[in-house]
Amino acid sequence: MRKPGSQPHLTGSTAVCAAACLFALGFPIFDRAAYAGDASNEEATIAPVVLATDPPATPQTPEAGQVPPMLTQSYAADNSVCPPDPAEKPRLCGLIAPSDASFGDFISPISNPVFFEDPRTLTEAKFIFLNHQLPSSVGGNNIQLYALQLRVALTDRLSIIATKDGYIVSENGVEGDGWANLSAGLKYNLYKDAAAQQILSVGATFQIPTGTPAALQGNGDGEFDLFATGGVQIGQYWHWISASGFRLASDPNDQTDSWYWSNHIDRKLTSWGLYGLYEVNWYHWLRSGDNDVPIDGLDLLNLGEKGVAGHNVVTNAVGLKWSPSINQEIGIAFEFPLTADRDLMADRINFNWILRY
Repeated sequence: MRKPGSQPHLTGSTAVCAAACLFALGFPIFDRAAYAGDASNEEATIAPVVLATDPPATPQTPEAGQVPPMLTQSYAADNSVCPPDPAEKPRLCGLIAPSDASFGDFISPISNPVFFEDPRTLTEAKFIFLNHQLPSSVGGNNIQLYALQLRVALTDRLSIIATKDGYIVSENGVEGDGWANLSAGLKYNLYKDAAAQQILSVGATFQIPTGTPAALQGNGDGEFDLFATGGVQIGQYWHWISASGFRLASDPNDQTDSWYWSNHIDRKLTSWGLYGLYEVNWYHWLRSGDNDVPIDGLDLLNLGEKGVAGHNVVTNAVGLKWSPSINQEIGIAFEFPLTADRDLMADRINFNWILRY
């Protein structure tokens, strides 16, 4: 069989240290409004008008525990004089920085999970489950992927990203069970404007062919993914994230080169963190491989299909996400192709659960 997640033991001591520290600290939960300034949780305080004929007002000193009137109710609800400052959060293991909290109302994309990268600098563990229905042309039935992605912020702009790993369980007669390839790299934030809620980052990963051949992994000499990703808040409740990149194979005969463009738009529906989302992924093949296979593999595989150059597959996904705090997201989306060429996908259920520091 053939073609928009690092193995459960992951790659590198830094990633393992990140996971251990995240679970050890229990992922403390903070009020999203304290970071994002959710307008639904704020109340304006109007100062009294003093006429020229009135005697001078006597300054009042707030009593112990009383919040000064210039602070919003979202902060007062926490009985704190100042909102939490993410810069004051300690580094984990002495070198892992906390996530950038300047874009606290954003949520991460859910489809094209290996390549559709969030532009923010994050420290997180993302648990992924995919139930992928295969077209009848390649035997039908479905495959499941169980994976764990890690992102580790080294500074407020630079992060390590481990984007592919996991275990594949197959009910298809062509693809078997086994481990997925490992993929990791770096992401760097080029530009961010917290006041305008705009952000742009670039990055690169390399996919190592360490997977199980029976699961259609481990072929070729690996591939590079060079990408850019950005996001912007639109109005008070809408957010748009867009990412585009090139997948370039090290072995031009055994794997293909391709380009992808993924877009995510969401709307915050409630004050308690429920979002509706819609995503579109466009895959375009730039160069064919030399293998006589019926599909190439979209985002999960790269089988080097002969004659695929110039082909296009477009998929879309509709779903919901719940983000009860800036440190957690749980989402599900249903994805299916919009083009006649479906490659690997008849349809897919995407689920992820993100725990963030």
